[in-house]
Amino acid sequence: MLEDLIVELDPPPNRQGQCTGHKERHLNEAAVMLAYAMHLRRTIPGLTRVEIHPDGEHAKRFEIANWLSKQGFTLKEAQGSTTYCGMYVNGAHDMVVTSIPGKGDVVAETKEGAIIAECKGGIVNTRRGGQKSRLRKGLCEAIGQLMQQPKGGRQVAVVPNTEATLRLAQKLAARALEAGIEIALVDESWPDN
Repeated sequence: MLEDLIVELDPPPNRQGQCTGHKERHLNEAAVMLAYAMHLRRTIPGLTRVEIHPDGEHAKRFEIANWLSKQGFTLKEAQGSTTYCGMYVNGAHDMVVTSIPGKGDVVAETKEGAIIAECKGGIVNTRRGGQKSRLRKGLCEAIGQLMQQPKGGRQVAVVPNTEATLRLAQKLAARALEAGIEIALVDESWPDN
């Protein structure tokens, strides 16, 4: 299980009572990126390096460096002027964090070719229509961003696992696969479930 991927926040006044429980459970985009990157590390034999490319807003909402440290990674080489960018190592595994746009949110090179993932986050315990719509929109946006990439390798749209995203993923899966795009749904216990 990947610990601390969920950030719990008090809902704003207009969303009081619109979530399961008393706190909104945010699986932010950076957390989705990290969960998927860790999944790749655990499931692809021989994979030694994974890159994630969060922007500054992602880093404001989720403490990337702190989370990587809790997973046993140490910052080996800082890159740029941001505190979270650089090469992190954990044994023989590298995790590169940079803010380079246009490369994909998660990128890995394997023997079979590249894996490029576009990730979106959201509130996973919401009952509010607007927030559910954002989750669905995030899946559509991730697929759309992958459609702009040159075809080749594995392309994966990764979003939080909720009832809304699961239903939409089931509807879109066949058509997305025709375009060479896979869909992955993650939650705080993923990739162990």
